[in-house]
Amino acid sequence: MYLVIDVGGTFIKHALMSSNGDILEKGKNKTPNKPDDTVEIFVEVIGGIYDIYKEKIKQGTLNVKKNADAGEMVIDESLDIEGIAMDLPGQIDVDKGIVYGGGALRYLHNTHLQSLISERCDGHRVALENDGKAAALAEVWKGNAKDTDDSCVLIFGTGVGGAVIKDRKVHRGKHLLAGEVSFAISEMKREDIDRIRPIEELSVSDAMENVPFFWSAHASTMGMCHKLAKKKGLDEEAVNGELAYEWAAQGDGDAIEALEDMYFSIAKQCCNLYVIYDPEIILIGGGISAQPQFFQGICRYVDELKRISIIYKDIRIDLCKYLSDSNLLGALYNFMQKYD
Repeated sequence: MYLVIDVGGTFIKHALMSSNGDILEKGKNKTPNKPDDTVEIFVEVIGGIYDIYKEKIKQGTLNVKKNADAGEMVIDESLDIEGIAMDLPGQIDVDKGIVYGGGALRYLHNTHLQSLISERCDGHRVALENDGKAAALAEVWKGNAKDTDDSCVLIFGTGVGGAVIKDRKVHRGKHLLAGEVSFAISEMKREDIDRIRPIEELSVSDAMENVPFFWSAHASTMGMCHKLAKKKGLDEEAVNGELAYEWAAQGDGDAIEALEDMYFSIAKQCCNLYVIYDPEIILIGGGISAQPQFFQGICRYVDELKRISIIYKDIRIDLCKYLSDSNLLGALYNFMQKYD
């Protein structure tokens, strides 16, 4: 069994999983994300999760189900946690186990997190991966990229997570930046040069408002909601993707325009990715992809853009197979690729 941990800005999802990717038991904890939180606090939270599962295995009290029709099963006490797989925000040096950036968890920047967690958790092997790339690996292992060698995966949420897959493995690049499509420069004019401010000095909402040049400002769910809230004179926290679709279904022109702009922006970048990398498939994921109109809108604009040239005729776009548990599955597959 493997302890698999998906670290988000708000919650840490965790599960015991089999080597086949079956979830035996899962839960979630609050992510340490206060201004005074530290990497030591974070490691102790992870250690506490490990301790709980370790004790449950020892006592034979795991709440595991064989399948939907079976009752509880008792785990063989000889079984143990074989390793710890984790995904989290930031640029990850998978080989050395170092986190750079850390996304919303800036206290993780430049930490040798792999060794810290291993030391706290009885010396178990630990594998780290970026959250967006973990979602992509889930598709490579068991999802809609499982029959391909080369693919691109785009995950839409607070930002835009991405991964470039080459020969069924994540292509990382010299500086671990391959697939960091949130930072692709978009919708910028020459006269905007003087407006540039380092994004590291800004909150997410300030960056959306004052430096709206990154692709995530135009293609992410948060970016779309920010623009829609501004158009309606509302607080940005008052608008979410679900509400935007409710308004659009009621014929709200502002919501329809915001969604159409997002679809068009994504379609353009899909075409760019296609001619830059020539993947066998481009997969679209993230919570908003559960809305049928989201994928339909992207495909509609891709079909229109294909009229530019015959070169686009073979572009293939599909939805990700996995949503809620994709990061857990991909983090485990990363562990398998790293050690097994």
